Amino acid sequence: MDVPLWLAVIVVGYLGIKLTRPPMWLVVLLLLGGYLVAGSFLAPALGTVLK
Repeated sequence: MDVPLWLAVIVVGYLGIKLTRPPMWLVVLLLLGGYLVAGSFLAPALGTVLK
């Protein structure tokens, strides 16, 4: 069974928020920070480190 990546990310994110109940400001901060870093000059450096 092939599951699309976007669906898996949504399910894991939902379960993580539902089970651990982090503060909403932390969730927003992580999402916004990840979005901003992905579009910055640091993205290629982080891509090689995370591979």
